Amino acid sequence: MNPLPMNIVLFEDAAVAKLYPITVGRPAYAISCASYTLVDLLTPCSDAIRGVVRPHLIELQKCDRPELHQTALDNGQPTLLLNSVVAPTAANRLALVEWAAAKKPGAIYSGDRLLAALLPANASLPGREANAYELRDYLSSPAIAKLPAAKCKLTWFDYPHDVVQANLDTFTPNLELRLREGAYTEKQDGLFLAGSAQIGDHVVWDSSTGPIIVEPDATIGPYCYIRGPVYIGRGARLLEHSAIKDSVSLAHTTKIGGEVEGTVIEPYSNKQHHGFLGHSYLGSWVNLGAGTSNSDLKNTYGTVKMEYRGEKVATGMQFLGAIVGDYAKTAINTGIFTGKTVGVCSMLYGFVTTNVASFVNYARLFGQVTEMTADVMIATQERMFLRRKVTQRACDIQLIHDMYLLTQDERQLAGEPLAL
Repeated sequence: MNPLPMNIVLFEDAAVAKLYPITVGRPAYAISCASYTLVDLLTPCSDAIRGVVRPHLIELQKCDRPELHQTALDNGQPTLLLNSVVAPTAANRLALVEWAAAKKPGAIYSGDRLLAALLPANASLPGREANAYELRDYLSSPAIAKLPAAKCKLTWFDYPHDVVQANLDTFTPNLELRLREGAYTEKQDGLFLAGSAQIGDHVVWDSSTGPIIVEPDATIGPYCYIRGPVYIGRGARLLEHSAIKDSVSLAHTTKIGGEVEGTVIEPYSNKQHHGFLGHSYLGSWVNLGAGTSNSDLKNTYGTVKMEYRGEKVATGMQFLGAIVGDYAKTAINTGIFTGKTVGVCSMLYGFVTTNVASFVNYARLFGQVTEMTADVMIATQERMFLRRKVTQRACDIQLIHDMYLLTQDERQLAGEPLAL
């Protein structure tokens, strides 16, 4: 599509913490869902997109997405203020584009929470150096508060399990959007390749329930079964005999084996060996050891309730697995019970029967949960990066320190006998 004459400001608010562990170390606009992140979904819509993130993510944004920090906004055109928790769905983008094209200023709220506002040309805009906390006064200013209610309907993420549900709900429409706007070749009915890919012998492609997209430099081992809708990102590797099915979104540079269903996996994560992963979310740089499996269905077949920082939340979902934060690791044959969250930078052993705090060695089966220091994870991060030929930067090291401090209360709330 041709960019619209408008600015887009993707902002985070205080309630983004409800998406922990997903958003401990990543901006909410970088959450993958059904093959898209919000910022990538909206990039074709405007030449001027700004990201306003929490203070500990500013340096990371400058390194990874410098255009979101450096791009100048044009005060002479309308501006869309968009909460970064808005889900990256084709339906949301269409609704936002139609709203912006109509040039009808307004605002959308969920209770007291601002989800989106369309400002007219020449409106006051936030400063380039503003962070998410400094933006609060601007978002509650009279200029925003007096905007009329907009009729634009959006979906968004309140809790981590909403990412899993949205991934299931929007997969085929999102892939259809990719196919309309990208350069893909249909190799067989429902199978679309964007470029070169290494595909082994005897791979079974089943597109009867949705399309399958394979990005360049992906590797598909022999004897794999892939049932759409499925998205296989650039440089992803599927190991031989893998079964990938029903709304699996693999970001770039992932390595996947065994059985995966209805799951989002962020860049650089590994599930290389046998084992089941279903209806879950894996952050970046996660490694699941051989034999690791999770449950995504209760023995009673009832709907799953999640617990987030002491709050019990009814999901309404019958199938729901695990929410795993960045840099988490599991040992061989780890078993994760239904509807559990795993904090960032934690290492798991045995059965995971409770939520796992960030920065812990979790061996509850063996009577021990110990705290892990940031320095251990920084050394681990360096080794992981070297294996993928990724340079460890000062912002990566600082992020580990910041995540450790941000999650201190988790280790106090976990109710486990922690020790260093």
